[in-house]
Amino acid sequence: MRIESTILEGCFIIHDTFFGDNRGYFFESFNRKTFLEKTGLDVEFVQDNQSQSQLGVLRGLHFQHGDAAQAKLVRVLKGKVLDIAVDLRKESKTFGQHVAVELTEDSHTQFFVPRGFAHGFVVLSEQATFFYKCDNYYNKAAEGGIIFNDPEIGIDWKIDADKVIMSEKDLILPTLSEAKNTLLF
Repeated sequence: MRIESTILEGCFIIHDTFFGDNRGYFFESFNRKTFLEKTGLDVEFVQDNQSQSQLGVLRGLHFQHGDAAQAKLVRVLKGKVLDIAVDLRKESKTFGQHVAVELTEDSHTQFFVPRGFAHGFVVLSEQATFFYKCDNYYNKAAEGGIIFNDPEIGIDWKIDADKVIMSEKDLILPTLSEAKNTLLF
């Protein structure tokens, strides 16, 4: 497992050691001990989630507040997505900045998004199956979000705006400036 730091403290791109032969492949997708040794973070995942989406589906930017905040380890099982993490930690020197990582079924790359970040992704292939582990249980009362096209954040989603497919709920999310006073990170 090779772990690459990003410009956002606590966000890591994980390149797994992949073993393939004529039978198929094998890789260890997570090892808590190795992750702790390489990042200094001791994460215990308690919930796994999976979604399937078509080209242009954009999910995000989502987060959970306070005690319900979640760290996520995300990867793509099928297809290709652009995955985004936005730093919402008010005291962070990178508050409001984001990292974008392309995740594909062939790369087997994973992205670790710590607590205190908004997270989202857009599907860049005909279909994608997206899988993620969470270190805290989902709590509807603690959910929040930031609008995907907030000019203050300036994310290039790598897809034409007219091809984006979103939920009604995600289309009415506030900007970072509008949400800043309600953030509990």
